[in-house]
Amino acid sequence: MLAHLHVKNLALIEEIEVEFGPGLNILTGETGAGKSILLGSMQLILGAKTSKNMIRENASYALVELLFQVENEKALETLKALDICPEDGQVLLSRKIMDGRSINKINGETSTVGQMKAAAACLLDIHGQHEHQSLLYQDKQLVILDAYGKEKILPAKEKVSLAYKEYSKCKTELGSMNMNEEQRNRELAFLEFEIKEIEKANLQPGEDEELEARYRKMSNAKLIVDSLQLVHNLTGYESKEGAGETVGEALKEFSHVTQYDPELTPLAETLTSVDGLLNDFNRELSAYLDELTFDVTVNTILKEEELKETERRLDLINGLKAKYGRTIEEIFTYRKLQEEKLEKLHKYEENLQELKERLRELENILEKKSDELAEIRKEYSKQLEQKIIQGLKDLNFLDVNFAIDFRKKKNYTDNGTDDIQYLISTNPGETLKPLGQIVSGGELSRIMLALKAILADRDEIETLIFDEIDTGISGRTAQKVSEKMAVIGQHHQVLCITHLPQIAAMADSHFEIEKHLQGTETITQIHVLKEHDSIRELARLLGGAEITPAVLENAKEMKELAQKQKNTRFK
Repeated sequence: MLAHLHVKNLALIEEIEVEFGPGLNILTGETGAGKSILLGSMQLILGAKTSKNMIRENASYALVELLFQVENEKALETLKALDICPEDGQVLLSRKIMDGRSINKINGETSTVGQMKAAAACLLDIHGQHEHQSLLYQDKQLVILDAYGKEKILPAKEKVSLAYKEYSKCKTELGSMNMNEEQRNRELAFLEFEIKEIEKANLQPGEDEELEARYRKMSNAKLIVDSLQLVHNLTGYESKEGAGETVGEALKEFSHVTQYDPELTPLAETLTSVDGLLNDFNRELSAYLDELTFDVTVNTILKEEELKETERRLDLINGLKAKYGRTIEEIFTYRKLQEEKLEKLHKYEENLQELKERLRELENILEKKSDELAEIRKEYSKQLEQKIIQGLKDLNFLDVNFAIDFRKKKNYTDNGTDDIQYLISTNPGETLKPLGQIVSGGELSRIMLALKAILADRDEIETLIFDEIDTGISGRTAQKVSEKMAVIGQHHQVLCITHLPQIAAMADSHFEIEKHLQGTETITQIHVLKEHDSIRELARLLGGAEITPAVLENAKEMKELAQKQKNTRFK
């Protein structure tokens, strides 16, 4: 259950901390006191969008923290699957909003909004003021049915989804093969041209890299000769400016002094090694230069022809690269793919027939899986119909009938072929009609309350939050709704924002939300009411602005009767 709520710097809220209890927690207050802000803070944890406008004026951030005490085994299993481990049975969800961005944490560890939403979804369920309107949409009606029978429906839906994916893939492939003889001939000619062009080039793996290296060397031969000749002069022994000659002179000088100081011997040996290495380097460079100079001077005509041939070959390869792939290996891969396409085109009629047969097989599988899903949904729909009828009778629908109508869609989908609609009759002898044609806003709200109670029992969500579920109801109906809320509170923690005294009287814990001026600022606060304060708040809900002794007496009697009902009838 939701044990603790901490909100800071959110809209009118400067800072509040609330400890909720088990059972029915009622929240009341004047219109505009900030009840919607409090609910909105909880919806932020469920992934609602953030905005810097939410941050209280002159504050740098807003903070919402929800602390849950988790005892439900299914919730613990879901959290474990999300890699969330409660500490002493507790899970802390927090969201800090700063200038339009947010930082989300679960038990102190940073998380994504998606992870936060998934964790919160198994711990609490919020029913907002206008959510009941979604019942008018058939897609929502199907979602509710699937949620009710999820044990069998979800596995069946997965099978349909997989079958639909295979069917759609095959259908797309068949569509891409739809071409006449002229189109096929054009495609055949094009494929043959591309394959022959690649084959004619007679490419070799790594050939392009070797040609590019050779081309660079040949096209820069004179530059190489000039540079190496300079290096040879700088490191040789032919002139006094050469490094070889200089090192030789240095060795001679060393030989004059090493006999007088043995410690100089290692240095002399090092210089001797340098002289030997330099001599070897100069000799090898000279040999390379002789050969390269001979090639440049003697075979100039031959080299120019080889250079041109290399250029032509590289141009050919680069042209193929521009068409078919960035490397020779990619060109080979492209040719293989085109060869496979060519082979398929040669066997076009045969492949087309095979694909049509494959599509028929996949369609039969998809139809079978969709029919199986429909049967499972119909099985659960009968159960749900009876539960909804009973739930609506509990909510003062005196003579109600309810049914789920099934129709088959013309087209396949990844969610089956079921097109369902909720039908209801609220008066004796009245035929069943779609919800939107029969029920009022208040009746729709009660239907959603009945559904929430049914689904909550199946999902075993511990905390349910209702925001003004009493919209559009009064009198006897309000009393029935209060009784339903009390019954739900026997098995779940319920947080309910209400304006009706009948519902507020059933509270196990009663909280008042109020706003007042603090200096020049408006502040929203929330505090728990003791019994006499709760009776006074009931009197305000009953009597409006003026609370007379008679109204107080009525409020006290209402509270006592509600307590008597909870102690006897609802146990």
